[in-house]
Amino acid sequence: MRNGLKAFFTHFFVLVFFIIAALAYFYPVLQGKVIQQSDIVQFTGMAKEQIDFRKATGEEPYWTNSAFGGMPTYQLGAYYPHDYVKKLDRLIRFLPRPADYLFLYFIGFYILLCCLKVDYKLAVLGALTFGFSTYLIIILGVGHNAKAHAIGYFPMLLGGIVLVFRKKYLWGFILTAIAMALEVGANHYQMTFYFMLLVLILGAAYLVDAIKKRTLKHFGIAVGILIGAVILGVAANATSLMATKEYADWSTRGASELTITPNGTPKENKSGLDREYITQYSYGISESLNLFVPRLFGGSGNENLGEDSKTYAFLTENGIPRTKALEFASGLPLYWGEQPIVAAPAYIGAIVIFLFVLGLFLVQGKSKWWLVGGTVMSLVLSWGKNFGALTDFMIDYFPLYNKFRAVSSIQVILELCVPIMAMLTLVALFNTAIPTSKKIKDLKIALMISLGIGGLLLLLKGIFNFEGPSDEMYRQYYGDDLVSLIKADRKAVYTQDIFRSITYVVLAALVIWFFIKDKIKQHWAILALGVLTVFDLVGVAKRYVDKDDFVAQRRMTVPFQETALEKELRKDTTVFRVFDPSEGLNGARTSYFNQSIGGYHAAKPAGIQDLFDYQIAKNNIGILNMLNVKYVIQEEEGQKYPALNPDANGNAWFVKELVPVTSADEEISALGGLDLKEKAVVNTQKFDQLTSFTYNVDSTASIELLEYKPNYLKYTADNQYEGIAVFSEMYYANGWNAYIDGELKEHFEVNYVLRALAIPAGKHLVEFRFEPEVVKTGGKITMAVSILIGLIILMGLGYSYKQRQNKTAS
Repeated sequence: MRNGLKAFFTHFFVLVFFIIAALAYFYPVLQGKVIQQSDIVQFTGMAKEQIDFRKATGEEPYWTNSAFGGMPTYQLGAYYPHDYVKKLDRLIRFLPRPADYLFLYFIGFYILLCCLKVDYKLAVLGALTFGFSTYLIIILGVGHNAKAHAIGYFPMLLGGIVLVFRKKYLWGFILTAIAMALEVGANHYQMTFYFMLLVLILGAAYLVDAIKKRTLKHFGIAVGILIGAVILGVAANATSLMATKEYADWSTRGASELTITPNGTPKENKSGLDREYITQYSYGISESLNLFVPRLFGGSGNENLGEDSKTYAFLTENGIPRTKALEFASGLPLYWGEQPIVAAPAYIGAIVIFLFVLGLFLVQGKSKWWLVGGTVMSLVLSWGKNFGALTDFMIDYFPLYNKFRAVSSIQVILELCVPIMAMLTLVALFNTAIPTSKKIKDLKIALMISLGIGGLLLLLKGIFNFEGPSDEMYRQYYGDDLVSLIKADRKAVYTQDIFRSITYVVLAALVIWFFIKDKIKQHWAILALGVLTVFDLVGVAKRYVDKDDFVAQRRMTVPFQETALEKELRKDTTVFRVFDPSEGLNGARTSYFNQSIGGYHAAKPAGIQDLFDYQIAKNNIGILNMLNVKYVIQEEEGQKYPALNPDANGNAWFVKELVPVTSADEEISALGGLDLKEKAVVNTQKFDQLTSFTYNVDSTASIELLEYKPNYLKYTADNQYEGIAVFSEMYYANGWNAYIDGELKEHFEVNYVLRALAIPAGKHLVEFRFEPEVVKTGGKITMAVSILIGLIILMGLGYSYKQRQNKTAS
């Protein structure tokens, strides 16, 4: 009983410490401020219509017309029925954002190390080491919240897996099921996919160990239990998973039916993303050393050196006002690696790397091998096109690998593995069973390797040209002299940070040496290493995310301020779309104020992307007309204004002819030469029920939009002949239903993306309702699974209580 109370209070005070640490790092949240996250600004623009509708009606629309001509909101923060996983997640992440995600990093890693039977003091140190890793902080700075969310549940899920293999079957099952549910609920399947690659390596290590120790029965039982837990965790998110799968097939992540490129040449018909797109962000092989030295390759494309930079000195010496010179020096393009854009280096700490190297010699057992295997796997796959043979193999043959872009982000796996290994190294150092002579020998080897890397980097400085990807642009605008000074600043931070990392390694080695020599006690050694590690990691993280990144809350809740352009558009009370060519498909400002054919999303609707690539890029105004683009944003003397498009087709219209084609290639190509007010293209391979292709349309025929909601459209149609009406709305078969006078009718797709409906002669009421079956079906599954998980947890609590009672009685 006493031990139980002691453990409870230990964990409670650790929890309080993590809350304080998270709030201390992001202390502006205590002043009511929020971090200005660029991706969240774009998300807010995309989700505005959905959020407004939810507030006004209390209902969930599941569809928005504000972006890409219309799309489901499944990837825009939709709320699903019986989503108890989301409620639990909100309970865990109770702190103000982004302190909530930092707290999640801490508590998840602490749970993992406790599952690995690591002492709580080292578990606290490990949690801080993991949480303050530069990459994990910078993704909070730029707004990759879903990514941070998914990474935050990695350790907890790994802890459940470890418990099962430690024969803690019941609680391992429960923790794995809950953590898996939370992980999937974080809604960043790329991160979850990468984590599962690590689990495969872990499983291989445990299998080899089981074969050696002849414990294959236990291995089989553990795997069976984990499969069951994973299935339950996944099923607890049935609605979001099913809806996302449905949308993914409709998006750029799905298989394309097109076999030609926009210029008519043959195209590789594939399911997944383009190879170049997948590998655009490929980590340079030598660049990987910035895991050890933060600004080895300049750090970021926007480094703040202030008055300490050579560029600042050059500008002021040449008559540039100090304020202007300081402004320029506060955002220097110091990054000179191979990636297009880098917001910060993926630095995980010089001390952490040093401990990892030491662990290669000191740590024994299966944990060492899956941690090393996961680290190596993560590193080499992050090289992408710089290690083409492996990357091409994974894209071509490994299931789902070609569904995700930015291969460099797989380094999140080593961000997890290396700190675990570092803490296991300290466990081994504090293990009295390991001879002191071995500890000293291994310490010397690890120190020589670490210092050798630092020394070699200093020697190699002369062979690098320090040329950055943006240098040519700066050279054209500012001349060679300024670029030379920027390169000099790159060289300066290269040298400074090498010496910085060497210093931290030497200090950490001294602490360990003093402990081995019994000069300091274990708790003082942990404290000293903790202080050094936190100073190291926080010192680098603060370069990229600090108090200056926080703004008043209104700046994020209302990220786009209305201008004269939006005020002018607001005068038009009809339902229409706006197109801003300067945004294209990569901006959500227009979506915030109006319905747009553009937007900002990692998985865009494939149809609108194809229309842009194959038709709009060729200045086919007819496409804008059929999408009811009533206004095109133009710019004159630096001021934007809405130019009226008088030829927009409107919300719906009757056509005289359907033009039959038999393939997607023919369908999208045919759009280039038709009067889309009079004709519509239909793919008869998909819709073979059509028997008539010409129609009479009298001069008085009309179809008008009476009522608009994002998930509901009501029209009145009047035509003395039976006809085909085309609607300027996206065709999405999995949810949109058409009704004529209250009776469900089949509708079909025309013009590659739009809806069409056969309407009988006379006056009729036409309605479109978004009624996705996937939400209804998924909700039932989610509720059933959540109840099952709850019952299992109650069973676990009852079992634990009974065991304690038996121990007390004996």
